[in-house]
Amino acid sequence: MMTVTTNRMLVGILLAATAMAIPSTGGKKYGEGVTDHEIKIGNIAPTTGFMKEYSAVARAEAAYFQLINDRGGVNRRKINFITLDDGSDSARFVELAHQLVEHQGVLLIFSSFGTEPNLAIRPYMNEKKVPQLFIQSSSAVFDDPSHFPWTMGFFATYRTEGLAYAKYILQNKPAAKIGVLYENTDAGKEYLGGLRDGLADKARAMIVKEASYQVSDPDVDSQLLALKNSGADVFLNLSVGTFATDAIRKAYDIDWHPLQFIPNASLSIAAFLDPAGLPKAAGIITNARSKSWMHPQSRNDPAVRDFLEWMSHYNPQASLRDQNNVAGYERAQALIEVLTKCGDDLTRANVMKQAASLDFELGMLRPGIRVHTSADDYQPIKQLFLIKFNGKEWEPIGPVSSRD
Repeated sequence: MMTVTTNRMLVGILLAATAMAIPSTGGKKYGEGVTDHEIKIGNIAPTTGFMKEYSAVARAEAAYFQLINDRGGVNRRKINFITLDDGSDSARFVELAHQLVEHQGVLLIFSSFGTEPNLAIRPYMNEKKVPQLFIQSSSAVFDDPSHFPWTMGFFATYRTEGLAYAKYILQNKPAAKIGVLYENTDAGKEYLGGLRDGLADKARAMIVKEASYQVSDPDVDSQLLALKNSGADVFLNLSVGTFATDAIRKAYDIDWHPLQFIPNASLSIAAFLDPAGLPKAAGIITNARSKSWMHPQSRNDPAVRDFLEWMSHYNPQASLRDQNNVAGYERAQALIEVLTKCGDDLTRANVMKQAASLDFELGMLRPGIRVHTSADDYQPIKQLFLIKFNGKEWEPIGPVSSRD
């Protein structure tokens, strides 16, 4: 279980890093984007366009790096966090990655958004040997160090989510008739694959209807009608962002009230449930990794108090009801841990070496969930737990579980 000592220990590490440089036996070694005073970090986020709600993650990361800079930086080096807007257009992603690497001269690209866009730049990043670190996608394809040693994901995978939902259904509604809505992309198919694998030999009988959508579709109304008409009493709403909002609203409006699941990527109350209408989202199940920060009693936890204080001073315009803020906070903390471990050897090769040897807890992660990597394991966080929306907030409904 996370203790005050553990949380304060992490904070102490960060503060110590700002106060004095860690000695290096070979002297200072700097890669592209690093000087005695600065570390350039690149990021690509959908600041505009239909996925713009997810840009809250990048804003939270920038706000956390500002906290670190105000404390003196990492080993006295300030973080220069350069975020470029792809306008929610994945076609621009490759061009922007080239701009960050070749013109901005960043040390690495961190927490860039989306499965397909990050797959598009993965060959380039690995050819150039530039870290593509803590990608903002939970696709299992980014845990492939034998083929792509410069690319690393972060949170538990879409497949792990699908497995967790299947396990819950088998335990709590074994006679379910399941309808599935999913995005017609590799990420959407990974969710679906996890669900099928979790149901195993019962998948064929239990899944009565599958419907996909394209990101270019104006809505998912026809898919929702087909799913309702299938007789499904469990709805795997594996849609992302505003499509999840539309599906939640439409299901309620057509008087279809199945047991509903949504992905972790769509759980933000402020970004996705509020626009659907909170009463329409009541009873939905999803998964999380982080502690609650909205309950008054949660503020007895020092880690939660640290997060809330940071939100108040460094990210005051953001909504506390938007989970994207804690996601950015956690990713930024993990990157600071990597950079601190690098000491004065701030080369791209050492960044990946340190990123591939992590074993620590983050204060806002639920006890039992930790960051752990190795040379052959590029999935830093492997655990999650299920939560249910009560009409006002999310409540835990299960223990921490791991990938298979």
